[in-house]
Amino acid sequence: MKRHSRKRWRPFPPPPPPELDQFTRSYIASALWSEVDDDDVPLENNFVVEDIAPEAFAEIIKDTQSFQKENWEDIQDDLDRAGLDFWLTRNHHGAGFWDGDWPKEVGKRLTKKAQAYGEIHFYEGDDGLLYYSK
Repeated sequence: MKRHSRKRWRPFPPPPPPELDQFTRSYIASALWSEVDDDDVPLENNFVVEDIAPEAFAEIIKDTQSFQKENWEDIQDDLDRAGLDFWLTRNHHGAGFWDGDWPKEVGKRLTKKAQAYGEIHFYEGDDGLLYYSK
């Protein structure tokens, strides 16, 4: 992955993201923090939310809204932690819903549901935007 400045020129920049809920903001921040480029540099060092390709952003919104809707009763009191743990758990990062921050049965239930979404990763496209890879 090539390094670049956040202020790079693009002929057709993506539209700004819509207002994001706390769960989705936490999910995206966790993704940019935990994912690295080909040089093992965290994506957050070179990318911001506006660098996510519209197609990938649509998938993020779909997944985060669906997970919240399915699990609202369990996560509603800590959406920030839930967004972080959804990203970490679905991608098997060694931490997540199961690691003790949630009541044991809730953590087990949320882990199973998060892992059902499958593992995903970001990659940089030729246009300098971030895309999802399943």
